[in-house]
Amino acid sequence: MELNGKRILVAGMAASGMAAALFLRRRGARVVVSEMRAASELREEIPRLLAAGVALETGGHREHSFLDAELIVVSPGVPADLPQLQRARALGIPVWGEIELAARFLQGTIVAITGANGKTTTTTLTGALLAACGRHVQLGGNIGTPLVDLVESSTPETINVIEVSSFQLETVATFHPHIACVLNLSPDHLDRHGTMEAYAAAKQRIFMNQTAGDFAVLNPNDLWCRQFAASVASQVVWFAPYALDKQTGTAVEGGQILWVAEGRRHPILPVEEIPLRGAHNLENVLAAVAMALLIEGPEAAGAIRQAVREFKAVEHRLEFVVNRSGVNYYNDSKATNVDATIKALEAFPERVWLILGGKDKGSDYTPLAPLLSGRARGVLLIGAATEKIAAQLNGAGITVTRCGTLDQAVSTAASEATPGDTVLLAPACASFDQFHNYAHRGQVFKALVQALP
Repeated sequence: MELNGKRILVAGMAASGMAAALFLRRRGARVVVSEMRAASELREEIPRLLAAGVALETGGHREHSFLDAELIVVSPGVPADLPQLQRARALGIPVWGEIELAARFLQGTIVAITGANGKTTTTTLTGALLAACGRHVQLGGNIGTPLVDLVESSTPETINVIEVSSFQLETVATFHPHIACVLNLSPDHLDRHGTMEAYAAAKQRIFMNQTAGDFAVLNPNDLWCRQFAASVASQVVWFAPYALDKQTGTAVEGGQILWVAEGRRHPILPVEEIPLRGAHNLENVLAAVAMALLIEGPEAAGAIRQAVREFKAVEHRLEFVVNRSGVNYYNDSKATNVDATIKALEAFPERVWLILGGKDKGSDYTPLAPLLSGRARGVLLIGAATEKIAAQLNGAGITVTRCGTLDQAVSTAASEATPGDTVLLAPACASFDQFHNYAHRGQVFKALVQALP
């Protein structure tokens, strides 16, 4: 696509919006960035954009700028049904996300991974497995590096392993991953999508441009994944923590992960060699191994096995922080929905102090009660969702303490926990009420814990 001289509006000045604006400007586009935040909140971003020749509109979205554009590139944080975007579409103005923009210029193979939980761990592990096999691998997308920042370094031989969110998938058009993986679906982002059906429909767009030469990697334990399998045009590959019969995929038999294809079973590695805690991480490993084997074939089993054994937990994903006075502290700040918190709890059979709370995403917290009553010594609540969570856990026989802030929760946990206990930050909420993002929340938690005597 020729960008030189095109009038392009970028809506949203978060990381991907910034990257898209600079990418477009380098290719000669006439770029305007529209941002809801005031200029006073953008002291770092504004000088970079002005130096590149990007025009700025802050403090709100101006409709005439949207309607004057030949193309609109929207950041994931900007709702896809924004009225200005709806009017632009009605006039035939294309509206793309940064992922769509980047994919039109990116060279090499795209491996795309989405799901409610496990995306970052699986994306990182898939990249590590392929790198261990000697491939030139790039990681990007929702995992942290905007995809447009990988365009220049991509080659026809590159494997681009990218994490994609439902927000990003809402605005794809021609995006075409050779391998597309949905790990699982559970209620998340319902404050934006409204219903599970709308959330699932956004995730399903990852398959929309695939053909019979591509692969859909899916979880047979997930109802939505089974429904997707019935409608994709690509070849379905399963990752199952049990035996597979005639299906293709990774499976577990006799304590071994196997690659099952064309009636043959290829041993890959013993389950006991996986260094990550939790049944959910077994599924993440199965998915990553399946994607690596689709590219490398079973002859790469040795390199893949060694790479799995050496893999360390990704930061903020069930990450061991420290043992203080016989108490283990774990950081799972990325557990931003109820299902992720359930998976984290299932990794610890007893004596857990759980730190819950933050910005509510329209979640139902009652499913936590049965699990907590069997293994939690107490729940420590923080943030804006405190009263909602307390009400929904009321009557479950669980000790609930309203701490308000994370530092008070850590202080309370340190005073109440005894040797052999586990303090787990797995908030089941977004972080934006008290922190910049989940990573900031996790970093603050680790600093507080490491400062304990």
